[in-house]
Amino acid sequence: MKALSNPEVVAGMARFGITPKNAYGISIPNLRKLAKEIGKNHLLAQKLWSSGIHEAQILASMIDDPEMVTDEQMEIWVKDFDSWSVCDGCCNNLFRKTKFAYQKAVNWSFRKEEFVKRAGFALMAYLAVHDKKAKDEAFLKFLPIIKKESIDDRDFVKKAVNWALRQIGKRNLNLNKKAIETAKEIQTMDSKSAKWTASNALRELTSEKVQKRLQGKKR
Repeated sequence: MKALSNPEVVAGMARFGITPKNAYGISIPNLRKLAKEIGKNHLLAQKLWSSGIHEAQILASMIDDPEMVTDEQMEIWVKDFDSWSVCDGCCNNLFRKTKFAYQKAVNWSFRKEEFVKRAGFALMAYLAVHDKKAKDEAFLKFLPIIKKESIDDRDFVKKAVNWALRQIGKRNLNLNKKAIETAKEIQTMDSKSAKWTASNALRELTSEKVQKRLQGKKR
C-alpha cells in the first residue's frame, strides 16, 4: 500500500471533504485490484482496520467476509468513521451485506455522531439499490425516520438523508409515490435543511426520466 501512495492525491482529498488523519492517497480502482488479489480474509481485515489508515480501512471493508461480521465489530468500526468515503465505502462494500444491515440502518440513524448517523442513512440508500429481494415494507419503515431526521443541518448527514429518500423513491412506483408524499411533508417543516432535502428529492423523483423508467419497470 505504501508503494502505491501518492502525496498529491492526499493533498487534494480535502477538496472532496475527505480529511483523514492518516492517508496514502491510493485510488479506489487500485484498492479493488488489491482486494481481488487478496480475496476474502476476515483476520487481515481486522488488522487493516486497526491500522487507522484511510485506504487500509476501505480495503478492509472490501476483503472482510460479511458472514463473519458481528454486531460488536460493526459498532467498533462505525465509531472509527472519520470521513464520508470510509463511511460510504464500508457501508456499501460490507455492512449492507450483513444480517444486521436493516437493524443498524434504523439504530444508527438516531445516533448523534455525524458519521454514525450518516452510516444509518447510507445503509438505507444502499439497501434500496442493491437488495432486490426486499419487500416494500422494509423501506416504508425508513420514511418516518427520514422525515424526522431531515432537520439535521450537518452537511454529511443531510446529504445522506436526501440520498436515502431518493433511492427509496426510485425503487418502484409504489415506493416512488410514498417517497414523494414524504418529501412533500418534509417540505412543510420549519427547517432550511428539511426544505432543501425535500425540494432536491422531489425534483428527481417527479422527473420525467425517473417516472418513465419506473413505468417501464411496471410493464
